[in-house]
Amino acid sequence: MPTSHGSHPPPSLALPQVRSIGLLQPLSWLGRALRDMARAPLLSLAHGLFLAVLGAVIVALGHNRFWFVAGTLSGFLIVGPVVATSLYAISRALERGEPVGLGLVWQTWTRWQSSHVGQVQHQGYWSLVRFGLLLALAGTGWVAISASLIYTMSPVRIDTPMDFLRHVVLDRDGALFAIWLALGSFLAAPIFASSVVAMPLLLDRRISVSRAVLTSWAVVLANPVPMALWAALVVMLTLLGVGTLLVGLVVVMPLLGHASWHAYRDLVDASAFAPVDA
Repeated sequence: MPTSHGSHPPPSLALPQVRSIGLLQPLSWLGRALRDMARAPLLSLAHGLFLAVLGAVIVALGHNRFWFVAGTLSGFLIVGPVVATSLYAISRALERGEPVGLGLVWQTWTRWQSSHVGQVQHQGYWSLVRFGLLLALAGTGWVAISASLIYTMSPVRIDTPMDFLRHVVLDRDGALFAIWLALGSFLAAPIFASSVVAMPLLLDRRISVSRAVLTSWAVVLANPVPMALWAALVVMLTLLGVGTLLVGLVVVMPLLGHASWHAYRDLVDASAFAPVDA
């Protein structure tokens, strides 16, 4: 049970308590996410629709410029946890039995940042912005490394998405595509480890970005196999959403957003830290 820490805040280097979970626990997060979507369908799907439309605009603007599409899509998928912040707020409100509506989404994005004026350890909305910028920087780095690999090893110039599909993905040898996938997995692992519970934690508790990221790493280190399953589910569902001409993102994005909240609730006990809305 949460205890009062108003006069005795956690030590400056303390992290929230991390829990161990069962191997198949990530499947329960998806089940609870579906229930959240059923209880707030319009708001949930509106988030997914926004992301799908944004992705479609990116593809339309750069349909013949592969690296523009790859870079912007990678960036916007990596900062997806930031876009999903109001989905975490919806799941939290449903969990508490509080009303859910447009007002909740509006308050999440407009009033949260002013709820910690003068706080040293947590600067509200700016923690969210800083973390999003870090994720965007990581996505930019991946695209730069990926482009260098493809340009160096591909026998032909890759300018369009069809070039990439024809000469890399469907190449008979397949070696370049395998190296590209391996490199992507290697670079994606620390991004996943840094963000798996960081955003819901930042939304829920007064905590610094650095401690939120360290808590995410602690979660992954304490539960390597279940978190590997969760990472695989995230990748497969995201590929499904993108592979259906982005239409699937309308459902996949809110599903993963709500599930991420439940992952945080199962994996982290942050009751020692003051709540954001206190």
